[in-house]
Amino acid sequence: MTCPRPTVGIVGSGQLARMMIQAAISLDIRIVLLASDPHDAAAQVASNVIVGSPNDPKALAALTSQCDVITFDHELVNPDALAALETAGHRVWPSSSTMALAQNKRRQRQELSTAGFPTPAFENVECLGDLIAFGERRDWRVVVKASSGGYDGRGVWMVGDPDEAKAIWDGAETSGTVLVAEERLPLDLEFAVVLARRPSGEIAVYPPVETVQRDGICHELRVPANPGANLGVYAAEIAREIATRIGMVGIMAIEFFVSRNELYVNELAPRPHNSGHWTIEGAETSQFEQHLRAVLDWPLGNTDLVSEAIVTLNLIGKDAANDPRLRLAEGLGASHAHVHLYGKEARPGRKLGHVTVVDDSIEAAGARARAVRDALFSAPDR
Repeated sequence: MTCPRPTVGIVGSGQLARMMIQAAISLDIRIVLLASDPHDAAAQVASNVIVGSPNDPKALAALTSQCDVITFDHELVNPDALAALETAGHRVWPSSSTMALAQNKRRQRQELSTAGFPTPAFENVECLGDLIAFGERRDWRVVVKASSGGYDGRGVWMVGDPDEAKAIWDGAETSGTVLVAEERLPLDLEFAVVLARRPSGEIAVYPPVETVQRDGICHELRVPANPGANLGVYAAEIAREIATRIGMVGIMAIEFFVSRNELYVNELAPRPHNSGHWTIEGAETSQFEQHLRAVLDWPLGNTDLVSEAIVTLNLIGKDAANDPRLRLAEGLGASHAHVHLYGKEARPGRKLGHVTVVDDSIEAAGARARAVRDALFSAPDR
Protein backbone atom coordinates (compact mmCIF):
# COMPACT_ATOMS: atom_id res chain seq x y z
CA MET A 1 0.00 0.00 0.00
CA THR A 2 1.34 3.44 -0.97
CA CYS A 3 0.70 6.18 1.56
CA PRO A 4 -0.35 9.57 0.21
CA ARG A 5 2.41 12.16 0.44
CA PRO A 6 1.27 15.80 0.69
CA THR A 7 2.81 18.29 -1.72
CA VAL A 8 3.23 21.94 -0.79
CA GLY A 9 4.06 24.53 -3.43
CA ILE A 10 6.12 27.52 -2.31
CA VAL A 11 6.02 30.76 -4.26
CA GLY A 12 9.41 32.36 -3.67
CA SER A 13 12.88 30.91 -3.28
CA GLY A 14 14.78 32.87 -0.63
CA GLN A 15 16.10 31.69 2.71
CA LEU A 16 12.61 31.32 4.19
CA ALA A 17 11.69 28.76 1.53
CA ARG A 18 15.07 27.10 2.06
CA MET A 19 14.35 26.61 5.76
CA MET A 20 10.80 25.43 4.98
CA ILE A 21 12.33 22.72 2.81
CA GLN A 22 14.51 21.60 5.72
CA ALA A 23 11.44 21.32 7.96
CA ALA A 24 9.49 19.47 5.26
CA ILE A 25 12.09 16.69 5.03
CA SER A 26 11.40 15.51 8.59
CA LEU A 27 7.68 15.23 7.90
CA ASP A 28 8.11 13.67 4.44
CA ILE A 29 6.33 16.58 2.79
CA ARG A 30 7.11 17.01 -0.88
CA ILE A 31 7.98 20.60 -1.87
CA VAL A 32 7.68 22.17 -5.30
CA LEU A 33 9.30 25.58 -5.61
CA LEU A 34 8.47 28.49 -7.92
CA ALA A 35 11.79 30.32 -8.19
CA SER A 36 12.56 33.52 -10.06
CA ASP A 37 16.17 32.40 -10.48
CA PRO A 38 17.64 28.87 -10.37
CA HIS A 39 20.52 30.21 -8.24
CA ASP A 40 18.27 31.51 -5.44
CA ALA A 41 18.85 30.28 -1.89
CA ALA A 42 16.06 27.69 -1.86
CA ALA A 43 16.43 26.68 -5.51
CA GLN A 44 19.96 25.48 -4.73
CA VAL A 45 18.62 22.78 -2.41
CA ALA A 46 15.17 21.98 -3.83
CA SER A 47 14.64 18.84 -5.91
CA ASN A 48 11.51 20.17 -7.67
CA VAL A 49 11.92 23.68 -9.09
CA ILE A 50 9.83 25.63 -11.56
CA VAL A 51 11.67 28.72 -12.80
CA GLY A 52 9.37 31.64 -13.46
CA SER A 53 7.91 34.89 -12.17
CA PRO A 54 5.45 34.72 -9.26
CA ASN A 55 3.20 37.01 -11.28
CA ASP A 56 3.21 34.82 -14.41
CA PRO A 57 -0.17 33.02 -14.57
CA LYS A 58 1.40 30.15 -16.54
CA ALA A 59 4.10 29.63 -13.90
CA LEU A 60 1.49 29.70 -11.11
CA ALA A 61 -0.67 27.23 -13.04
CA ALA A 62 2.29 24.89 -13.46
CA LEU A 63 2.89 25.06 -9.71
CA THR A 64 -0.72 24.49 -8.68
CA SER A 65 -1.06 21.52 -11.02
CA GLN A 66 1.49 19.63 -8.91
CA CYS A 67 0.49 20.69 -5.37
CA ASP A 68 -2.14 20.16 -2.71
CA VAL A 69 -1.69 23.65 -1.28
CA ILE A 70 0.19 26.81 -2.25
CA THR A 71 2.07 29.03 0.20
CA PHE A 72 4.72 31.77 0.10
CA ASP A 73 8.05 33.01 1.38
CA HIS A 74 7.26 36.63 0.40
CA GLU A 75 4.22 38.83 -0.17
CA LEU A 76 5.12 40.13 -3.65
CA VAL A 77 2.48 38.23 -5.59
CA ASN A 78 -0.50 39.71 -7.41
CA PRO A 79 -3.54 39.07 -5.15
CA ASP A 80 -5.86 38.97 -8.17
CA ALA A 81 -3.88 36.03 -9.58
CA LEU A 82 -4.19 34.27 -6.23
CA ALA A 83 -7.93 34.97 -6.10
CA ALA A 84 -8.26 33.35 -9.53
CA LEU A 85 -6.53 30.24 -8.21
CA GLU A 86 -8.92 30.15 -5.24
CA THR A 87 -11.92 30.50 -7.55
CA ALA A 88 -10.60 27.55 -9.55
CA GLY A 89 -10.64 25.47 -6.36
CA HIS A 90 -6.99 25.56 -5.35
CA ARG A 91 -5.98 25.93 -1.70
CA VAL A 92 -3.91 29.10 -1.24
CA TRP A 93 -2.63 29.94 2.25
CA PRO A 94 -2.41 32.68 3.31
CA SER A 95 -5.41 33.67 1.22
CA SER A 96 -5.47 36.27 -1.53
CA SER A 97 -7.27 38.72 0.78
CA THR A 98 -4.66 38.30 3.51
CA MET A 99 -1.85 38.79 1.00
CA ALA A 100 -3.52 41.93 -0.37
CA LEU A 101 -3.63 43.38 3.14
CA ALA A 102 0.02 42.48 3.76
CA GLN A 103 1.10 44.31 0.61
CA ASN A 104 -0.57 47.59 1.50
CA LYS A 105 0.65 49.49 4.57
CA ARG A 106 -2.09 52.09 4.08
CA ARG A 107 -4.74 49.39 4.32
CA GLN A 108 -3.04 47.81 7.31
CA ARG A 109 -3.00 51.08 9.23
CA GLN A 110 -6.57 51.99 8.30
CA GLU A 111 -8.12 48.61 8.99
CA LEU A 112 -6.24 48.02 12.23
CA SER A 113 -7.02 51.50 13.50
CA THR A 114 -10.69 51.25 12.55
CA ALA A 115 -10.93 47.90 14.33
CA GLY A 116 -9.65 49.53 17.52
CA PHE A 117 -6.12 48.15 17.61
CA PRO A 118 -3.47 50.61 18.87
CA THR A 119 -1.41 52.11 16.03
CA PRO A 120 0.84 55.16 15.70
CA ALA A 121 -0.85 58.29 14.35
CA PHE A 122 -0.75 58.16 10.55
CA GLU A 123 -1.96 59.89 7.40
CA ASN A 124 -2.09 58.90 3.74
CA VAL A 125 0.08 61.30 1.74
CA GLU A 126 -1.54 62.48 -1.50
CA CYS A 127 0.55 65.60 -2.04
CA LEU A 128 3.51 67.47 -0.57
CA GLY A 129 1.11 69.68 1.38
CA ASP A 130 -0.28 66.63 3.21
CA LEU A 131 3.20 65.61 4.30
CA ILE A 132 4.22 69.09 5.45
CA ALA A 133 0.97 69.59 7.37
CA PHE A 134 1.39 66.21 9.10
CA GLY A 135 5.00 67.03 9.94
CA GLU A 136 4.05 70.35 11.50
CA ARG A 137 1.34 68.73 13.61
CA ARG A 138 3.85 66.17 14.87
CA ASP A 139 6.72 68.64 15.44
CA TRP A 140 8.57 66.88 12.62
CA ARG A 141 8.78 63.59 14.47
CA VAL A 142 7.81 61.75 11.30
CA VAL A 143 8.60 58.51 9.49
CA VAL A 144 7.45 58.11 5.90
CA LYS A 145 6.94 54.67 4.38
CA ALA A 146 6.29 53.34 0.92
CA SER A 147 2.86 51.74 1.10
CA SER A 148 4.15 48.63 -0.67
CA GLY A 149 7.43 46.94 -1.49
CA GLY A 150 9.68 48.18 1.34
CA TYR A 151 11.73 45.91 3.61
CA ASP A 152 14.99 45.89 5.62
CA GLY A 153 15.05 49.68 5.79
CA ARG A 154 14.21 50.20 2.13
CA GLY A 155 11.16 52.35 1.51
CA VAL A 156 11.41 53.99 4.96
CA TRP A 157 12.55 57.59 5.51
CA MET A 158 12.98 59.66 8.66
CA VAL A 159 11.76 63.19 7.97
CA GLY A 160 12.70 66.08 10.23
CA ASP A 161 11.88 69.27 8.31
CA PRO A 162 10.09 70.63 5.20
CA ASP A 163 13.19 70.34 2.99
CA GLU A 164 13.54 66.63 3.77
CA ALA A 165 9.81 66.20 3.19
CA LYS A 166 10.09 67.80 -0.26
CA ALA A 167 13.03 65.59 -1.22
CA ILE A 168 11.11 62.45 -0.24
CA TRP A 169 7.95 63.60 -1.99
CA ASP A 170 9.81 64.51 -5.20
CA GLY A 171 11.48 61.10 -5.28
CA ALA A 172 8.20 59.30 -4.64
CA GLU A 173 6.41 61.30 -7.32
CA THR A 174 9.11 60.45 -9.84
CA SER A 175 9.01 56.73 -9.04
CA GLY A 176 5.23 56.51 -8.59
CA THR A 177 5.61 55.41 -4.97
CA VAL A 178 2.51 55.68 -2.75
CA LEU A 179 3.35 57.04 0.71
CA VAL A 180 1.97 56.90 4.22
CA ALA A 181 3.26 59.16 7.01
CA GLU A 182 3.41 58.05 10.64
CA GLU A 183 4.36 59.61 13.93
CA ARG A 184 7.95 58.69 14.87
CA LEU A 185 7.55 57.38 18.39
CA PRO A 186 10.27 57.39 21.06
CA LEU A 187 10.82 53.65 21.39
CA ASP A 188 11.33 51.77 24.64
CA LEU A 189 11.30 48.40 22.90
CA GLU A 190 10.58 46.71 19.57
CA PHE A 191 9.30 43.16 19.70
CA ALA A 192 7.27 40.68 17.71
CA VAL A 193 4.69 38.03 18.38
CA VAL A 194 4.85 35.04 16.04
CA LEU A 195 1.79 32.82 15.85
CA ALA A 196 0.27 30.16 13.64
CA ARG A 197 -3.35 29.55 12.70
CA ARG A 198 -4.83 26.66 10.75
CA PRO A 199 -8.08 26.69 8.70
CA SER A 200 -9.95 24.98 11.53
CA GLY A 201 -9.22 28.01 13.73
CA GLU A 202 -6.63 26.48 16.07
CA ILE A 203 -3.99 29.06 17.05
CA ALA A 204 -0.54 28.57 18.61
CA VAL A 205 1.37 31.61 19.89
CA TYR A 206 5.12 31.82 20.55
CA PRO A 207 6.57 33.90 23.41
CA PRO A 208 7.36 37.52 22.43
CA VAL A 209 10.78 38.10 20.85
CA GLU A 210 12.74 41.35 21.17
CA THR A 211 13.99 42.59 17.79
CA VAL A 212 17.09 44.78 17.87
CA GLN A 213 17.10 47.05 14.82
CA ARG A 214 19.91 49.08 13.28
CA ASP A 215 19.48 51.14 10.10
CA GLY A 216 16.12 49.50 9.52
CA ILE A 217 17.57 45.96 9.56
CA CYS A 218 16.99 43.43 12.32
CA HIS A 219 20.39 42.49 13.74
CA GLU A 220 19.49 40.53 16.86
CA LEU A 221 16.64 38.53 18.41
CA ARG A 222 16.33 38.00 22.17
CA VAL A 223 13.91 35.56 23.76
CA PRO A 224 12.14 36.02 26.02
CA ALA A 225 11.45 39.67 25.38
CA ASN A 226 10.50 41.82 28.33
CA PRO A 227 7.72 44.20 27.29
CA GLY A 228 6.23 43.90 30.78
CA ALA A 229 3.87 41.16 31.90
CA ASN A 230 0.69 43.04 31.05
CA LEU A 231 1.91 44.31 27.67
CA GLY A 232 3.11 40.84 26.71
CA VAL A 233 -0.29 39.32 27.47
CA TYR A 234 -2.02 42.20 25.66
CA ALA A 235 0.17 41.74 22.58
CA ALA A 236 -0.65 38.01 22.45
CA GLU A 237 -4.37 38.82 22.69
CA ILE A 238 -4.04 41.36 19.86
CA ALA A 239 -2.16 38.84 17.73
CA ARG A 240 -4.90 36.24 18.19
CA GLU A 241 -7.64 38.76 17.39
CA ILE A 242 -5.91 40.00 14.25
CA ALA A 243 -5.20 36.48 12.98
CA THR A 244 -8.84 35.51 13.45
CA ARG A 245 -10.18 38.75 11.98
CA ILE A 246 -8.18 38.45 8.74
CA GLY A 247 -8.65 34.68 8.42
CA MET A 248 -4.93 34.06 8.61
CA VAL A 249 -3.68 30.57 7.80
CA GLY A 250 0.00 29.77 8.37
CA ILE A 251 2.66 31.59 10.35
CA MET A 252 2.33 35.33 10.90
CA ALA A 253 4.62 37.78 12.66
CA ILE A 254 3.12 40.94 14.16
CA GLU A 255 5.65 43.65 14.97
CA PHE A 256 4.99 45.87 17.99
CA PHE A 257 6.41 49.08 19.43
CA VAL A 258 6.48 49.98 23.12
CA SER A 259 6.61 53.75 23.62
CA ARG A 260 6.18 55.44 27.01
CA ASN A 261 4.85 52.10 28.30
CA GLU A 262 2.12 52.06 25.64
CA LEU A 263 1.75 49.29 23.05
CA TYR A 264 1.40 49.94 19.29
CA VAL A 265 0.99 47.59 16.35
CA ASN A 266 3.61 48.27 13.70
CA GLU A 267 3.25 45.79 10.80
CA LEU A 268 1.88 42.38 9.83
CA ALA A 269 3.91 39.78 7.96
CA PRO A 270 1.80 36.73 7.01
CA ARG A 271 4.60 34.23 6.34
CA PRO A 272 7.61 32.75 8.13
CA HIS A 273 9.58 35.74 9.32
CA ASN A 274 13.06 36.73 10.41
CA SER A 275 11.75 37.33 13.94
CA GLY A 276 10.94 33.62 14.18
CA HIS A 277 14.32 32.17 13.22
CA TRP A 278 15.14 31.54 16.88
CA THR A 279 12.39 28.92 17.01
CA ILE A 280 14.46 26.38 15.02
CA GLU A 281 16.59 25.58 18.05
CA GLY A 282 14.81 27.59 20.74
CA ALA A 283 11.24 26.26 20.65
CA GLU A 284 9.65 22.82 20.73
CA THR A 285 8.32 23.43 17.19
CA SER A 286 10.08 25.68 14.67
CA GLN A 287 8.11 28.34 12.83
CA PHE A 288 8.87 26.53 9.55
CA GLU A 289 7.42 23.19 10.66
CA GLN A 290 4.52 25.08 12.24
CA HIS A 291 3.79 26.90 8.98
CA LEU A 292 3.66 23.63 7.04
CA ARG A 293 1.40 22.06 9.66
CA ALA A 294 -0.93 25.06 9.51
CA VAL A 295 -1.31 25.26 5.72
CA LEU A 296 -1.96 21.50 5.59
CA ASP A 297 -4.50 21.87 8.44
CA TRP A 298 -2.55 19.51 10.68
CA PRO A 299 -2.47 19.86 14.50
CA LEU A 300 -0.14 22.64 15.57
CA GLY A 301 2.99 21.98 17.61
CA ASN A 302 4.07 23.07 21.09
CA THR A 303 5.55 26.58 21.22
CA ASP A 304 7.30 26.29 24.60
CA LEU A 305 10.92 27.41 24.95
CA VAL A 306 13.58 24.70 25.28
CA SER A 307 15.87 26.90 27.40
CA GLU A 308 15.82 29.94 29.66
CA ALA A 309 17.22 32.27 26.98
CA ILE A 310 17.81 32.30 23.22
CA VAL A 311 19.74 34.83 21.15
CA THR A 312 19.86 34.89 17.35
CA LEU A 313 22.22 37.18 15.45
CA ASN A 314 21.73 37.88 11.76
CA LEU A 315 24.88 37.68 9.65
CA ILE A 316 24.76 40.93 7.68
CA GLY A 317 26.96 41.22 4.61
CA LYS A 318 29.73 43.82 4.38
CA ASP A 319 31.67 43.06 1.19
CA ALA A 320 32.82 40.08 -0.88
CA ALA A 321 35.94 39.65 1.27
CA ASN A 322 33.75 39.19 4.36
CA ASP A 323 31.85 36.10 3.24
CA PRO A 324 31.10 33.90 6.29
CA ARG A 325 31.37 30.79 4.12
CA LEU A 326 35.09 31.47 3.86
CA ARG A 327 35.49 31.31 7.64
CA LEU A 328 32.95 28.67 8.54
CA ALA A 329 35.49 26.42 10.25
CA GLU A 330 36.63 29.32 12.45
CA GLY A 331 33.03 30.13 13.31
CA LEU A 332 32.15 26.56 14.22
CA GLY A 333 35.18 26.38 16.47
CA ALA A 334 34.55 29.67 18.26
CA SER A 335 31.71 28.55 20.54
CA HIS A 336 28.88 26.04 20.72
CA ALA A 337 26.24 27.58 18.48
CA HIS A 338 23.90 26.80 15.60
CA VAL A 339 25.05 28.38 12.33
CA HIS A 340 22.69 28.76 9.37
CA LEU A 341 24.04 29.99 6.03
CA TYR A 342 21.70 30.83 3.18
CA GLY A 343 23.90 30.21 0.13
CA LYS A 344 24.00 33.88 -0.82
CA GLU A 345 26.88 35.89 -2.26
CA ALA A 346 28.13 38.50 0.20
CA ARG A 347 27.28 42.14 -0.37
CA PRO A 348 26.67 45.11 1.96
CA GLY A 349 23.43 44.94 3.95
CA ARG A 350 22.42 41.48 2.75
CA LYS A 351 21.28 38.81 5.22
CA LEU A 352 23.68 35.94 4.60
CA GLY A 353 22.68 33.70 7.50
CA HIS A 354 22.13 33.65 11.23
CA VAL A 355 23.60 32.23 14.43
CA THR A 356 21.48 30.98 17.35
CA VAL A 357 22.64 30.18 20.88
CA VAL A 358 20.52 28.76 23.71
CA ASP A 359 21.75 29.33 27.26
CA ASP A 360 20.70 30.13 30.81
CA SER A 361 20.67 33.93 30.32
CA ILE A 362 20.38 36.49 27.53
CA GLU A 363 23.82 37.84 28.47
CA ALA A 364 25.53 34.45 28.19
CA ALA A 365 23.73 33.53 24.96
CA GLY A 366 24.51 36.91 23.43
CA ALA A 367 28.21 36.70 24.29
CA ARG A 368 28.54 33.26 22.73
CA ALA A 369 26.61 34.27 19.61
CA ARG A 370 28.78 37.35 19.13
CA ALA A 371 31.94 35.24 19.42
CA VAL A 372 30.74 33.04 16.58
CA ARG A 373 29.64 35.97 14.45
CA ASP A 374 32.98 37.74 14.91
CA ALA A 375 34.84 34.57 13.95
CA LEU A 376 32.77 34.25 10.78
CA PHE A 377 33.76 37.74 9.67
CA SER A 378 37.30 39.04 9.37
CA ALA A 379 36.42 42.10 11.47
CA PRO A 380 33.96 42.34 14.40
CA ASP A 381 30.49 43.78 13.67
CA ARG A 382 29.76 45.91 16.72
